[in-house]
Amino acid sequence: MTGAQRAGEADLRKYIYEIPDFPRKGIVFKDVTPLLLNPDATRRAVNQLAGYASRLEVDYVVSAEARGFILGGAVAAQIGAGFIPARKPGKLPRETTSVEYVLEYGIDALEVHRDALAGGARVLVHDDLLATGGTARALCDLVEKAGAQVQGCAFIIELAFLNGRERLAPYDVHSLITYEDE
Repeated sequence: MTGAQRAGEADLRKYIYEIPDFPRKGIVFKDVTPLLLNPDATRRAVNQLAGYASRLEVDYVVSAEARGFILGGAVAAQIGAGFIPARKPGKLPRETTSVEYVLEYGIDALEVHRDALAGGARVLVHDDLLATGGTARALCDLVEKAGAQVQGCAFIIELAFLNGRERLAPYDVHSLITYEDE
């Protein structure tokens, strides 16, 4: 990480609030809403994510419902790419491609319109947070199942101590803010 990258991370980190014991005891929730409340911080986050995405020359940004949507569409617009929302089952009006994934408390699923990705399109997978990597890995699987190629995965926050990056191997992973310890 360069000095400029460390300075940018430190600057954005001050907008991430830590909420102990949410959503349950023992978890320290990383709240991105203070970053979103500050237009300059939001703009810097979008610019940094877009800089990464531009180097990948992606055709689409795919983001998970719901927090991934917040910056995913802005990044896509800034780099001139399309935006594809990955939604919970039953939320999209046309035929879909779906993937199920395991959470610590059950099974979930994400869907995209079946005609959204095909023909080797180059895709950036984006979400607000990389923790264990389950949601991001499901997005990667969904992109590939639809016939496209994952060029990289981008996050605002990475909880490195949960080893989600390992679950995303061999994909390139980029995070704006990394927490090494709980």
